Amino acid sequence: MPDSPDSDIFFGPAGSEQDLHQILALQQLNLPGNISREEALSQGFVTVEHDLGLLTEMYRSAPQIVAMHKGRVVGYALSMLPSFSDRVPVLVPMFERINGLSWDGRNLADWRYYTMGQVCVAKEYRGMGIFDGLYAGHRRFLYPKYEAVITEVATRNTRSIRAHERVGFETLEIYTVPEGEEWALIGMRLDAGG
Repeated sequence: MPDSPDSDIFFGPAGSEQDLHQILALQQLNLPGNISREEALSQGFVTVEHDLGLLTEMYRSAPQIVAMHKGRVVGYALSMLPSFSDRVPVLVPMFERINGLSWDGRNLADWRYYTMGQVCVAKEYRGMGIFDGLYAGHRRFLYPKYEAVITEVATRNTRSIRAHERVGFETLEIYTVPEGEEWALIGMRLDAGG
């Protein structure tokens, strides 16, 4: 447990390969297969499993925002540019949907946007504002180059849905993939709030 989290936690871009390894380790702890069903429902979970090669490419293409406490990655919010749309098969339907939607009167594909490649906070650091701090970091380090961040959350991941709404995400569409999972496609303007 952190001593005084508000003053001791740094929010900013990942700065080293060691940070990337720590992101992957935290991700592993929060995949559905590594937590109980009850924990997934109450605490949330991550869906996509990245590998070091893909994460390194993402890191080189855009800032990957982390929360660091005493040299340890305790949270992350990954940026994924549209150019990665074919690299993660589970995300292909999201990118296809983005291209057919509008938001605030503009075709979504015309926005300068990136997608949230994944957001996660270490279990012992939850409820301390880290999720909000990660998105504040996105506003600080990715705006004005990008106007918005878009992501999708499985609707059964209610903790994540509530957290995204709290920081300013709006629902753009809810859809179901052929495998039966229902997704909320959501977006947040980076020039608003924070």
